[in-house]
Amino acid sequence: MIQQPVLLVIAHGSRDPRHAATVHALVRRVRSLRPGLRVETGFLDFNVPSVQGMLQSLAVQGVRDVVALPLLLTRAFHAKADIPAVLADAPAQLRIRQAEVLGPSPLLLSALERRLYEAGLDPADKSSTGVVLASAGSTDPEAIAVIAGIAREWRRTGWCAVRPAFASASLPRTQDAVRELRALGCARVAVAPYVLAPGFLPDRIARGAAEADVLGGVLGAAPEVARVLLERYDAARVPVPAAVGA
Repeated sequence: MIQQPVLLVIAHGSRDPRHAATVHALVRRVRSLRPGLRVETGFLDFNVPSVQGMLQSLAVQGVRDVVALPLLLTRAFHAKADIPAVLADAPAQLRIRQAEVLGPSPLLLSALERRLYEAGLDPADKSSTGVVLASAGSTDPEAIAVIAGIAREWRRTGWCAVRPAFASASLPRTQDAVRELRALGCARVAVAPYVLAPGFLPDRIARGAAEADVLGGVLGAAPEVARVLLERYDAARVPVPAAVGA
């Protein structure tokens, strides 16, 4: 029987204990959706086990195939530099494929809406509600462009308007986007944090949402997020066929 690769979820890590707790809850959700799949967690910083430590442990246990999945919503510095550097130093006997980041995905939009409705927004009010898509922010132009694209796509699903906002590195800030939607004439304004776990920047988003009518929770262990993880795992573990004539 061919062993399926171990799924190694790579999280950023945080001094805020809510971060690791949320990551572990999401991993438990993934395990519940795919019984029999071995799912492990490694952190880049602040929390244990570290990615390096987990890779060493897997190698000692005789594991050979690993899918390393960045627990990130956009392809910014961590996905492009930090994680590949860590994986390059893994034990030589490990065959590692790095999966794509989670976003963008229609499932994540569904999870964002889930969190807004859980926070009290009435689905019947969708067409008269403006939404701030509030992300952590990045200095990477590609990541910023992706957030703007997600906002445009989400607007087409029936919201009054959707505006991107950023907690750091980029503008506008959450509070400015809230005021813009008010000025635009939206009857209600909701803030949807496009972040995976609580922490410093999500707390900044929450403060910026003080003038909004609804503040959604972080994506966390939403079932849609767990399904995206499994989609990325499945795509990474299947070798891409070689082009004809290559």
